[in-house]
Amino acid sequence: MGVHNGADIYQREAIDCTEGPLLIIAGPGSGKTFTLVERIVGLIKDKGVSPESLLVVTFTDKAARELTTRVSNRLNQLNIKFNLNEMYLGTFHSICLRLLEEHREFTRLRRNFSLLDQFDQQYFLYQHIFDYRAIPDHEMVLGGVRSPWAQSESLMKWVNKIAEEALDADVLAKAPETQVRTLAACFELYQHQLYEANALDFSGIQYEALRLLQDHPHILEKLRAKISYMMVDEYQDTNTIQERILKLLTNDRKNLCVVGDDDQGLYRFRGATIRNILEFPSLFSEGECKRVTLTTNYRSHPDIISFYNDWMQEQDWTQGGKTFRFEKIIGPRAGDFPAVPSVIKVAAPIGGNWHAETLAFLHKLKDSGRLTDWNQIAFLFRSVKNEAVVALAEYLEEHDIPVYSPRSNIFFDREEIRLLIGALIFLFPQFPEVRKWADDAKLEIWDYYDNSCFRVFIEELRKPENERLLKWARPIAKQHLTLAHNADYSFSGLFYQLLQFPLFSKYVSEEAIVGIDKGRAGRNLAMFSTMLAKFEYLHHVTVLNPTYLEKNIKDLFNSFFRFLKEGGIDEYEDESEYAPSGCISFLTVHQSKGLEFPVVVVGSLGAVPRKQYTELDEILEHNYLSKPPFEPLEYTKYYDFRRLFYTAFSRAQNLLAMTCQVKHGHGRTPSKYFEEILHPLPNWYDPAFQPEQMSFELVKEINLKREYSFTSHITVFENCAEQYRFFKDLEFMPIRVSPMLFGTLVHQTIEDIHRTALRGEQEKITPDQIAVWFDVNYNLIAKKERVYLAPSTQKAALAHVLRYYEREKAHFDRLREAEVGISLVKDAYILKGNVDLIRGEGETVEIIDFKTEKKLDLDRDREKLKRYQRQLEVYAHLVEERTGQKVSKMHLYYTGEDGGNPYVTFTKDDKTIGKTIAEFDRIVDRIERKDYRMKSRPNKMCPDCDIRAYCDNKNWKFREDI
Repeated sequence: MGVHNGADIYQREAIDCTEGPLLIIAGPGSGKTFTLVERIVGLIKDKGVSPESLLVVTFTDKAARELTTRVSNRLNQLNIKFNLNEMYLGTFHSICLRLLEEHREFTRLRRNFSLLDQFDQQYFLYQHIFDYRAIPDHEMVLGGVRSPWAQSESLMKWVNKIAEEALDADVLAKAPETQVRTLAACFELYQHQLYEANALDFSGIQYEALRLLQDHPHILEKLRAKISYMMVDEYQDTNTIQERILKLLTNDRKNLCVVGDDDQGLYRFRGATIRNILEFPSLFSEGECKRVTLTTNYRSHPDIISFYNDWMQEQDWTQGGKTFRFEKIIGPRAGDFPAVPSVIKVAAPIGGNWHAETLAFLHKLKDSGRLTDWNQIAFLFRSVKNEAVVALAEYLEEHDIPVYSPRSNIFFDREEIRLLIGALIFLFPQFPEVRKWADDAKLEIWDYYDNSCFRVFIEELRKPENERLLKWARPIAKQHLTLAHNADYSFSGLFYQLLQFPLFSKYVSEEAIVGIDKGRAGRNLAMFSTMLAKFEYLHHVTVLNPTYLEKNIKDLFNSFFRFLKEGGIDEYEDESEYAPSGCISFLTVHQSKGLEFPVVVVGSLGAVPRKQYTELDEILEHNYLSKPPFEPLEYTKYYDFRRLFYTAFSRAQNLLAMTCQVKHGHGRTPSKYFEEILHPLPNWYDPAFQPEQMSFELVKEINLKREYSFTSHITVFENCAEQYRFFKDLEFMPIRVSPMLFGTLVHQTIEDIHRTALRGEQEKITPDQIAVWFDVNYNLIAKKERVYLAPSTQKAALAHVLRYYEREKAHFDRLREAEVGISLVKDAYILKGNVDLIRGEGETVEIIDFKTEKKLDLDRDREKLKRYQRQLEVYAHLVEERTGQKVSKMHLYYTGEDGGNPYVTFTKDDKTIGKTIAEFDRIVDRIERKDYRMKSRPNKMCPDCDIRAYCDNKNWKFREDI
């Protein structure tokens, strides 16, 4: 292919080899992403492959966004038009989730299913733990005399293992081993409970996708026919079920390209298996799979490369005649490098002060004049939650070196979170009584509530500037103490009320959101709002109820917050900037994967290889996995240990420093695994180490194009920029209101009608069947959102749908597509939309957007209609580019219009499309510049808005020129 754009000989080979299976072994800094981008662009440009024929899998959502950005930029440079929505590009989880949603009627899932993250999943199991304790021999899976929370963690590990290894639950249920049969019983119960809750966990996404493809050959064949080229990044971190999904999707052409580095396999604890990449060639006939190895490191100084090459050579990778690593030696790029040691140590001797030593080293770098920003330095550890690591971060901050460490488990130590929890405790005076009958009343969490939260809040409440907060809080607390009737709010409602007072509003002001920490406090409060919403969902709390109030308080403080605090919750991370300016980064090695820093300081040098398997693991490994055992279990801890620190060392561009407090005896540091490599390294204070002779790269900017949708972004911003700031930028969780439920319900039921018609099953569409779809949709949405409609409102919503059916049933044969995702790739952003319906009209098509309200007045609502018209014009433009068919008309269809014509019809005016897109450019530019100024408050929207109290007390500065 012709698109090489500066590729080296091996990268060119990988780009040009498009047909048949290909394994690309990509060493650190070898231009892997560049190679993937050019390969995708080459397929589209030179081979004429349509984007919808490509499936590209990345390891993280962030990597998917970076790849999307780089591919779209390259195609834009080449003036190639494409619709990103058509390409299957994302993580395994996101692609499998898309498959499940596209073919949901063939799965166990129903509409509006809940997706459980890791904490949700463990909490779900905790809530049902007594059901599992009723299973005979449950302690073999849950553990013996342990807390319910610890048992739920163990159970989660095992049910996920069954899903990730794609084990046959029926086979496990008939196993001769008691613990295996017990595990099968636990898994069967868990699957039943997930079904009852209409929920799906992360491992289940892939498990259900595999079942979909295996059980429905027509869907598999359709996908095989559609997808002609597949590429998978970070293949060393894939698991068994992911390999099986790929094998199913691979058609006769076998155009499957996998990219990875077996030396950087880090995710065994999540079910990943290094055998997938090592055995990949054996999936095909002898000599059929081509292998390309990228070994030139364009990132690091040669001394750093030699150091980590030697680290890997120290391990014997051969056991029993098998080798568990691809032999490779990474080499540096051509060029001149400073003759200064680039691998050094910062090791405080016994009795020395490691903190002071580290601080002095950092100042030596800064004083050299070669380091321009603290963000050029990253400290990498096995865990950033370790006490020694947290103490070092605190010491550096005390000495005016800001530390960015979002995963150090200090969310609950932040001032804004402690004050908020203290406020919630104050608002419920029965808190001490609830505590008396709570389980484990002497837990550490109660000291935290007393001393770090409540006491701190009371001290603030005594200050004159918080007098208004005290006047508001006292009567509410008194009311809660003797609550006789349902309140019209829940915990979330109180949270949003608290934001109106300066004690909390100061954290979310526009001024607070700028600066080094990117408004960390405001974003932490937003995460807290999400946690409250999650609690209320899991405990079915819609409003405060006198019957359940004490139980709800106990569950919130003694279970939910406690488990979040003990399990750890990460603070906000800005994925578009992995190293904030002005801060040193403290990261885990896993967190640093795929990143690079000019200076890397590696700690945790007291670490030793750790066993990661149990007796049950051994039984499953030898008797029940889909393949015979691979790496000897007793050696995996040594292999994984080498891979972990290899990944850490190879993040460094210009300087690699090894740091520790030297210690003998128990907890010896450095451990024997690091002692020999550390000994010959020069100290940071040696005369030979002269940082003023070095050049330090700047931290690479990640140019991630953000995605903006018409309804979720453009319209929200135009309606109220302050709502956008809260709910889109800061990501506060809104409390969903009934009008949204009404619209969703009508839309989803009309979509059921369209899907059935598009399948050619129009005879199934009857008023009775529509009522069934409507009831199912309502029950599932109401259960998920904890919002309910009065019977009269439900009746009105169903009338909308039935009215549409009676009016349009004669024209269902004209339907072409429903719920069509479309995108427009711009230089600075990606605009996304969703067309409700496309129907055919001769050689042309019409597009329809449904509105669940009465028809707007053409004069009084002219501005709103104009906005809708602009949106439809862009939809029409994108539909024409995507399908090649002319759009003749664009319609708004008002389902609430019961008498006259429900349509408002526009003809497409090509001349105005450029003007419309230019207006969207202006709006996106304001969003990206965080310009949230407004002419005035949109009074019509205020009564139903969660942040109304905050806005009522905000010192507004309106601008007439917006």
